[in-house]
Amino acid sequence: MNLSWSQQALTRRRTLAAATGLAAGALLPTGPALAAAAQYTNPVIWQDFADIDVMRVGDTYYASASTMHYSPGAPVLRSYDLVNWEIAGHAVPSLDFGAKYDLNGARGYVRGIWASSLAYRPSNRTFYWLGQIDFARTYLYTATAVEGPWSRLTTISTPYYDAGLLVDTDDTLYVAYGNTTISVAQLSRDGRTQVRTQEVFRTPSSVGTLEGARFYKINGQYYIFLTRPANGQYILKSSSGPFGPYTMRQVLLDLRGPIPDGGVPHQGGLVRTQSGAWYYMAFVDAYPGGRMPALAPVTWTADGWPVVQLVDGAWGTTYPRPAVPTTPRQVTPMTGVDTFDGTSLKPRWEWNHNPDNTRWSVGNGLTLRTATVTHDLYWARNTLTHRIQGPTSTATVQLDHSAMRDGDRAGLALLRDSSAWIGLKRDGGATRVVTVTGLTMDGNWNTTGTGTEVASAPVSGGRVWLRANADIRPGAPRPGTFSYSTDGITFTRLGPAFSMGNDWRFFMGYRFALFNHATQALGGAVRVTRFEVSTP
Repeated sequence: MNLSWSQQALTRRRTLAAATGLAAGALLPTGPALAAAAQYTNPVIWQDFADIDVMRVGDTYYASASTMHYSPGAPVLRSYDLVNWEIAGHAVPSLDFGAKYDLNGARGYVRGIWASSLAYRPSNRTFYWLGQIDFARTYLYTATAVEGPWSRLTTISTPYYDAGLLVDTDDTLYVAYGNTTISVAQLSRDGRTQVRTQEVFRTPSSVGTLEGARFYKINGQYYIFLTRPANGQYILKSSSGPFGPYTMRQVLLDLRGPIPDGGVPHQGGLVRTQSGAWYYMAFVDAYPGGRMPALAPVTWTADGWPVVQLVDGAWGTTYPRPAVPTTPRQVTPMTGVDTFDGTSLKPRWEWNHNPDNTRWSVGNGLTLRTATVTHDLYWARNTLTHRIQGPTSTATVQLDHSAMRDGDRAGLALLRDSSAWIGLKRDGGATRVVTVTGLTMDGNWNTTGTGTEVASAPVSGGRVWLRANADIRPGAPRPGTFSYSTDGITFTRLGPAFSMGNDWRFFMGYRFALFNHATQALGGAVRVTRFEVSTP
């Protein structure tokens, strides 16, 4: 990302102490002067979007995030003010990196789309997404509009771990990447091959691990923005070119974040507004919901180092809104009602692994035909997921189950490595609504529990409403509750609360998930005629 181009620019409870080389700590004004200004509140997105790369092209801001095993991958977010965001598309249309991403004999949980990079090249008016897969190779996708279509430009044999892509002022493409040992690669003019790669920095043992590179050129200087997981941010600067040498300075460490009981903001990117103001967009660990984007203003020292602006010694919960031109339109909300009209899914949806596209359709609702015979939801294809809105939200599904067959299981899940669901079991010609808990994985993401039915009730007719309420405030395991209705008005609680775990190692947060799988034979189907995510 070339931030000098005029159409672009881009636990954890100790307050950062003053030290030589410290780059975080400048304070914004407080009191009436600050209160009088229009403000925004952190997190700017209370949904799971981690490892953010952020940039501006003209008057529009874009960001990309990790999605691991969800497909399509690498969502591209769009904003006109850095505060209100929408999902515009996905840079990786399908995880076509091996059978495990199809749930075909293997599984890709916690693999796939890790920290990656999004950039824009003005010379050909093209967006670039770059990321490594499975520590084996790097993939580069391009599009002339973020909505797509995106297509694969090339595959490079070097796996650029946690990469940051820079389009230099002379149009050369560079990639900063690595863990602890940081390297820079130069790509060919067409971006298809690697010209050279060179180690440019080795992290001192006193710092530990640095990764999550973002690569910038600002005022003729080269900067590599790096995270110390999961509590710090550092920056490298070179005045001698992209291959260094680089000097290092600490940006923040153990900085109190804006989400109560959440983590330290880190691993994001820098972006410059049209008026020349700078911002840092990071994520905050906030499990069980995931990693939530937060925004803070940045200033620069006279000798060219970034300084995060603090409020009362912390990353602010509120700041004055960025001064930007009047936005051309309102962005599309990430919550609300979806009736699955049109010919494609809206970009808020991602499948658990790649779907079998012959067994689902939209238009007059979402039809999910059984795609897998299994007793294990983690092996079931065509499970469709939606991020949970924090701090609490409710998903309600209207489901036509008249075409279910014996042995089928369909419903609404709170999906992660420890999961639960409310839904329908069709057996012996009779249908029951049930709540099932105890779906679990181990640390290698193998199934250790396929679930236990904890409550049930008979239902008649062909239509039912299912509801899941999720509390994703961090700091402790939080409750998820389930209920159902036969008229869409009166809902009945079904089963005890489910404890949503807050361990970080699955990386992705809990999601609402729609599923339909067989336990006996394929052939059944359900139709979702309405899905809504609402907040209190």
